[in-house]
Amino acid sequence: MVRLRYLAIDYLVSDPVVLFGRTRRLRDRVFTLLEGHQYPRQSADLYVVAGYLCALLAWMSSDLGQLRAAEAQGRTAWLCAELAGHDELRAWVLSTRSKIAFWDGRLREAIARARHGATYRVGGTVRVLLSCQEADAWSQLWARDEAIAALARAEEARDTVREADDIGGILSCLPSRQQNYAAAVRLRVGAPTDALCAADNALTLLAAQPVRAYGTEAQIHICKAAAHMAGGEAEGALEALGPVLALPPDHRLAPVTQRLTELVSGLGRPQGSAAVGLRAAVEAFCLDSAPRHLALSSGDGSA
Repeated sequence: MVRLRYLAIDYLVSDPVVLFGRTRRLRDRVFTLLEGHQYPRQSADLYVVAGYLCALLAWMSSDLGQLRAAEAQGRTAWLCAELAGHDELRAWVLSTRSKIAFWDGRLREAIARARHGATYRVGGTVRVLLSCQEADAWSQLWARDEAIAALARAEEARDTVREADDIGGILSCLPSRQQNYAAAVRLRVGAPTDALCAADNALTLLAAQPVRAYGTEAQIHICKAAAHMAGGEAEGALEALGPVLALPPDHRLAPVTQRLTELVSGLGRPQGSAAVGLRAAVEAFCLDSAPRHLALSSGDGSA
């Protein structure tokens, strides 16, 4: 479990393709152990470790734009959770599968998986994240009341957190991550001022953390840029995107490139040098990204 926790934390700050390889090798070792003979309790413990490793691989694959592989790994993670009878793992697997469905455009399925995960009364922050994910999907469907209600449930879940997450890292929902979701949801439901406030709050919280997740930070800056765009401030948007556009190619994950693409698609026919520069910068950024490189290679994001 110690190595598993290190992988989940390292993923927040490291090269995702390298971390994927390390995680896959450890998963293979655990499945090899499961082919041997051990006491039932030991088998259950191994299934828990295998399930978390498969959930991590599913999350990473999704971030690398490999949604088919992510879905397969998510199904395996769920099978491991069922075999282990482990509710905490079940909840995190459903969070992971909700994420995959969201980025694959299956928004109703993303909501259903998030709601299913929230039925497990477990410790840690998973129920906070599940409510945030539900809100995110509702806002994409332009269902304002449902999205705001889900954000409220995330706040309620935060108040009930009494223990640390089993794994942590990417399988944790710190307040900065919650505020990132709140910013994106507020933006989509037509409250750019509230979104900008939530984004600034998220950045403040993130700066105080010992580990700053570059993916979360990038999405926060994109929300700030989108809030500026909603106010017709292309120059402010370009300035807000500065830290994002400076990311090295191996940190340019699919959620970041997709949200940037959504941002510039709302420009229509860009007017003014700032808007033209913004579109050009985003297009260059997305062409030199981790998902793009994988799509052009043999595909290290596979099973």
